[in-house]
Amino acid sequence: MKELILKAESYAIIGACIAVHKELGQGFLEAVYQEALEITFNKVAIPNEREKELNILFNDQLLEKKFYVDFLCYDQIVVELKAVKALDHNHEAQVINYLKASNKPLGILVNFGEKSLVYKRLINKYHNSYN
Repeated sequence: MKELILKAESYAIIGACIAVHKELGQGFLEAVYQEALEITFNKVAIPNEREKELNILFNDQLLEKKFYVDFLCYDQIVVELKAVKALDHNHEAQVINYLKASNKPLGILVNFGEKSLVYKRLINKYHNSYN
């Protein structure tokens, strides 16, 4: 079995998400969780950039279209928040696209919209840390 990449960092991020969900519960808009999570990240010293812009390259040309991830943490982990009844494959595909565009090794998809916090680690299989 392969060692989890960025294990300590992802556990810290997930712990911060759990703390936010524990205090707020379900039912708020995604923007509320995003703001609360930024406060929590800063409080526990998790390096983060909120609404980080990602450029997209196509045939070595920069596209005008940009992605904006909810958070980029530790300059390596894309964190995408949702506040929906249940995650689906479209949410996962969104994070995978962010990973491809950013060339970051790990994405964490987090859903605050359920009774218990739901999260999923997604690996960028094209990143050199995975190979």
